[in-house]
Amino acid sequence: MSRSRSHEEKGSTSYLISVVLVAVIGGLLFGYDTAVISGAEKGLQAFFSNASDFTYTDGIHGFTTSSALIGCVIGAFVSGFLASRRGRKRALLIAGVLFLLSALGSYYPEFLFFNEGEATMGLLVAFNLYRILGGIGVGIASALCPMYIAEIAPYNKRGTLVSWNQFAIIFGQLVVYFVNFIIIRSHVNDPAIQEWTAQVGWRMMFVSEAVPAGIFTLLIPFVPETPRYLALNGAHEKSLKVLTKINGKKRANEILEEIKATAVEKREPLFTYGWIVIFVGIMLSVFQQVIGINAVLYFAPRIFESMGMGDPMMYTVFMGIINISFTILAIVTVERLGRKPLLISGSILMAVGALGVALSNMTEVPSIVPVVSILIYSASFMFSWGPICWVYMSELFPNTIRSQATAIAVAFQWIFNFVVSSTFVPLYNFSHFLAYAIYGTVCILAAVFVWKLVPETKGKTLEQMTTFWRNRK
Repeated sequence: MSRSRSHEEKGSTSYLISVVLVAVIGGLLFGYDTAVISGAEKGLQAFFSNASDFTYTDGIHGFTTSSALIGCVIGAFVSGFLASRRGRKRALLIAGVLFLLSALGSYYPEFLFFNEGEATMGLLVAFNLYRILGGIGVGIASALCPMYIAEIAPYNKRGTLVSWNQFAIIFGQLVVYFVNFIIIRSHVNDPAIQEWTAQVGWRMMFVSEAVPAGIFTLLIPFVPETPRYLALNGAHEKSLKVLTKINGKKRANEILEEIKATAVEKREPLFTYGWIVIFVGIMLSVFQQVIGINAVLYFAPRIFESMGMGDPMMYTVFMGIINISFTILAIVTVERLGRKPLLISGSILMAVGALGVALSNMTEVPSIVPVVSILIYSASFMFSWGPICWVYMSELFPNTIRSQATAIAVAFQWIFNFVVSSTFVPLYNFSHFLAYAIYGTVCILAAVFVWKLVPETKGKTLEQMTTFWRNRK
């Protein structure tokens, strides 16, 4: 049998992988953009502390380090409109352009309107606007990259392929940890390193994102629109063509008929399938944030420094490597063990890690104890809530409300991301014990929620999930 004939009968795995690899660059940018601030925030603080027309307070710094999250909320909300009206592919292209503009603007916020190197309130506003612009890109990509992959992937590979997106997010964070580490190390022997970091170092960290952003923006036009979106908009021949390339001719026709049977129109009212499906999606997003993981990821260098660890950036990179390793664990087990067991076990182990850190702040223990507890907490998230929440976001909702419901659920995710990130520093400074005791308690509540209310989606097609919610309402 010829290679082209074989692809027509069985589908092309290489084609599927190449399309997914382009989509997950959006996940890499998500991780890169949200983590770049961890290395740049001290330089930013030093730069704007020299402002002549205002006082750069800790409160303003807290807002500046978290301002991108405002854009994330906006991006998540508009992602549903863009996905349903302009398509998944075009929406991802818009996200890529926003990433690129944000990277360049954050590097040189003085562009056109301000004097180079002069810290002013106007320049701070411009910088935050560029960060918010990138946040909009993150919000769009965070909702649509998993959705795009889920609508492209065969049902028996969907969990694994969507988990690649989380791998890309963590890989993006690891890459930017390395980039930030290298940028700082390049001037470690410079007597004027503090001044260099305050004037140049943070800029180099932000502009480094322009490389993956440019690659993503150039490659997205070459991937297809998802077959579900095409079918929902009446482009059945185009949908069948994409499905055939991925699944083979026979299975492609079966999938197309399933899509038609569950989608009499391309959009339905949000609560067509009852309130419970929306509630479950929103609470999965909320729990993914209020368990507190981003407080660790965004402020890792400061946390390790407070634990007495020398060279906190090195420990941050080490944590990134561990996170990558445990994300791979999720990728290889999600289709074997299912979604619920990973979420429940991850929640319990996260609680152990968080409470371990909390108790370390109540008793005299070696500094390695809270460090190991933090690593257990972080690693447990990476094989559970990190990837599996995104898998659920991509496959939980019925076809005809997926873009709307995903947008709302992911918007709640970014709202609570902002709440956790903006409250962590004052809460941490008030009481290390209280901060991690709260996160540990929430982890236990998350395990109970998943056990009681969240359905298992392993082995089900997206159309079968539509039928499941229709019968349950």
